[in-house]
Amino acid sequence: MKLILHTAALVLLSAPGLHATPDTSLWFDKPATSFHSSLPLGNGRIGAMVIGGVETERIVLNESSIWSGSVEDADRPDAHKSLPEIRRLLLEGRNDEAEELVNQNFTCKGQGSAFAKAANAPFGCYQVLGNLHLRFAPTPGETTGYRRELDLATGQARLTYQKDGATWTREHLVSAPDEVFASRLTTTKPGGLTFTIALDRPERFTTTVSGNSDLLITGTLNDGHGGKGVTYAARLRAITRGGTVRADGNQIHIENADEATIYLTAATDYRGFAGRNLSDPLAATLNDLDKAAAKPFTEIAAAQRADHAKWFDRVKLTLPETPNSQLPTDRRLEAFAKGAPDPSLAALYFNFGRHLLISSSRPGGLPPNLQGIWAEEIQTPWNGDWHLDINVQMNYWPAEICDLSELHEPLHKLIASLVEPGRKTARAYYNSRGWIAHVFTTPWGFTSPGESASWGATVSGSAWLCQHLWEHYLFTGDKEHLRRVYPILKESCLFYLDNLIEEPKNRWLVTGPSNSPENRFTLPNGKVAHVCLGPTVDMQLLRELFGNTANAASILGLDAELGTELLEKRKRLAPNLIGPDGQLQEWLEPYPEPEPTHRHTSPLYGLHPGYEITRRSTPELADACRKLLDARGDDSTGWALAWRMNKWARLGDGDRAMKLFKLLLRPAGNGSGSLPNLFGSCPPFQIDANFGGCAGVAEMLVQSHAGEIELLPALPKDWPDGSVTGLKTRGGFRVSITWKSGEMTSASIQSTTGRETKVRYRNQGTPLTLEPGETYRLK
Repeated sequence: MKLILHTAALVLLSAPGLHATPDTSLWFDKPATSFHSSLPLGNGRIGAMVIGGVETERIVLNESSIWSGSVEDADRPDAHKSLPEIRRLLLEGRNDEAEELVNQNFTCKGQGSAFAKAANAPFGCYQVLGNLHLRFAPTPGETTGYRRELDLATGQARLTYQKDGATWTREHLVSAPDEVFASRLTTTKPGGLTFTIALDRPERFTTTVSGNSDLLITGTLNDGHGGKGVTYAARLRAITRGGTVRADGNQIHIENADEATIYLTAATDYRGFAGRNLSDPLAATLNDLDKAAAKPFTEIAAAQRADHAKWFDRVKLTLPETPNSQLPTDRRLEAFAKGAPDPSLAALYFNFGRHLLISSSRPGGLPPNLQGIWAEEIQTPWNGDWHLDINVQMNYWPAEICDLSELHEPLHKLIASLVEPGRKTARAYYNSRGWIAHVFTTPWGFTSPGESASWGATVSGSAWLCQHLWEHYLFTGDKEHLRRVYPILKESCLFYLDNLIEEPKNRWLVTGPSNSPENRFTLPNGKVAHVCLGPTVDMQLLRELFGNTANAASILGLDAELGTELLEKRKRLAPNLIGPDGQLQEWLEPYPEPEPTHRHTSPLYGLHPGYEITRRSTPELADACRKLLDARGDDSTGWALAWRMNKWARLGDGDRAMKLFKLLLRPAGNGSGSLPNLFGSCPPFQIDANFGGCAGVAEMLVQSHAGEIELLPALPKDWPDGSVTGLKTRGGFRVSITWKSGEMTSASIQSTTGRETKVRYRNQGTPLTLEPGETYRLK
């Protein structure tokens, strides 16, 4: 192959780890033993997991549109004919019989999610793109000084070690500006780099040498209907300084080089609601590769660092360091779990969550799924889809408060993509206007109920999604965004307006059939049921949706009559109820629960992420929330720990929130907590815990849901000193705070929109009106 030499490539890139600190560095003193101790990189579309072996290296590669399955008609066209009977049974309290009818006539048509095993079903599954293998010629001697590091401040990974009297270094990144995974390998031993490069995948792949010795892996996934689905391609090129490069069959051999740079591009022909919508991934990968390989690694690295920094540098959290902070990340977690003080670990976890969002969600792309964009399997757990009963929403909890509003866009586009199929589902099952999405979805626009009534009848998924459209407006004041999304909000309301029914006892308006996500209750006849009328979470979501949409209509000067109807119907929705045990009640009746410590805390949606329940405005309901949280218990799955943490922060209990955070940080092993690389474990790995925990740290420092900005509302005693800069609040304010010995010492609030607010610290509130760009300082 023709070698392209860059004189600039002779300049060594500054080591990412050189300036990394304990709050921005994940590092290890040994190679990863699994995917869950490797280092995640990404540009929103291409993902890479660096394992860091010495003699052999495997880098797991992902591309966000590697999805099996395809568009399907999963709606039962006559399902609505069963609806009157289902509702009659529910109104008579015969929930178990209603549930049988739902299972018979009101689930999806076909396999649905195939009970989370849909790699070969029409529903589909997010899958690994492939594996990049590097196999190095043996070198004599012991390996010493091993360090494998991810620098969160740059979004780059670095591996270095000493062997055979030389230093060996590998630098890895995934660039959004250049749409490439790039890796540079260097050694201080002249001519010391001899290794082979291979690409493979567990199935459906062919690896060949193409053109001027490019390595090309291609394949076509299963569409679930017995045909061809998404076609993918990944193309690799190696460029060396010194030595030789040759192709042999389906591998590339590099011999006696001083330095080697690997460039890899990837694309698919997925043509959907987001992404590049390419018809020819082969041509796209060649075009991307030619452009990237014409640049030295240093230039690509500099552009990638600048691109990452424009997001990452917006917020900075500083917490005290201790001797524990200097340990490798896996040992740091273990020591912290045993009681070693390490406030800075919370800052590291917070920064890791922001890194993951920057790396997996970019404007124009697909949203992060249950595993972000990182998966090593063909059959990813739970299909790696988007669950709508909390999980995809939790992925975006850090977006606004961490001043990453632009990264919220992929979720907005996903929501918009569900309107058209959701209209069809609304007609088929409910014979109603508007649109509906139930409990999960895919890039193929799945909006039907799930395949089981016990969880798939959840009716409020689309209402929950709509919260994100409104919250983006509250944080940014972007009226053009509000104008774009208003039709989505309106049509969601139309669906629910058509499907509210009057329950006979109190004449409240309620939903039905529905679920309180994944939970169940015991009927007076002793039978267990899941399908119900008007679960608390539905009512809270509809009060929020109707109020937000009426506000949006007023702001935009639209649909006055609809706004009036929404506010009138809102008043008639079943209210929050406090049960005989003093807890916020999950259903219309105080049913006994077979699992009182259930992982979902759905009836507390109105506490968080909603905010109709607050400590000051509704103290009795807040106390009922506290009692329900106590009854649910602290220990749970990974994402559930993160949700509980946020709820305790909303209740102003920083020490209890910290207790939940510590459970989230405990070494997971085979259970819940954090894996060695800080990935959240449900189990297994599920990334929503990372995003939820990141948002929880922010909620402990700043809250703005109650019509005011509250500073240090849930500061735990474990963080006596610290500072944070750049957190964003509703109303478009940026907040910075410094505190010492648990007391705020200074704060600044900068307005981006010129709105009025009130700033609260403890029991003192100060009204505030600022012009855009103006800053108010407290001392």
